[in-house]
Amino acid sequence: IYIEYYYNFPCYWILKHQTWKIQLCLFYFNILLTVSMESKSKFRPNPKLKLMDQVRQVLRYHHYAYRTEQTYCDWIVHYLKFYDYKKHPKEMGKTEIEKFLSHLASSRKVAAATQRQALNAIVFLYKQVLDLPVSDNIDPVRAKKHIRPPVVMTKNEIQRVFEHMQGIHFLMAKLLYGSGLQKAVKTAVDCSNITKRVSSHTF
Repeated sequence: IYIEYYYNFPCYWILKHQTWKIQLCLFYFNILLTVSMESKSKFRPNPKLKLMDQVRQVLRYHHYAYRTEQTYCDWIVHYLKFYDYKKHPKEMGKTEIEKFLSHLASSRKVAAATQRQALNAIVFLYKQVLDLPVSDNIDPVRAKKHIRPPVVMTKNEIQRVFEHMQGIHFLMAKLLYGSGLQKAVKTAVDCSNITKRVSSHTF
């Protein structure tokens, strides 16, 4: 149908340069696509359902991952629980959202990423489920980014650790440290299984 509009446009037969023909076709295609998207009605959850069931319905309509659904629902429940379920989200807004997010940062000491996750869940509730506007200037107390520098032991510290080890555990520790397999072995093999296998052999 878009090609028909393109060829029926009178200027097409006037323009001889192929580049201008392509640009003109894309221009009208974008116009028709925009009109089509705007005419599509926004999904509305069933108002007869409970609030959290409405949230799940919208999440599943938009094909969110199951883990995302769980996370968003948990944060929305925490948000409602923070106000003792005494207020419906429709009765709350920017002030209540900032207070809840500030509580997460100051009292619960959550990470910055966790605070953003909670904010995303609440914004989803208002915009996608309740179809209510949310202020773009939400400014709670920001969670601090935790700097966790890697802990690397010196050779002398490693030697002091070895001095307190003996037997199979000493052999395992030297193999892990010397070959650089600490992470690989910890994630792939159960240490108890290694102990059983080593103890069954005679050196």
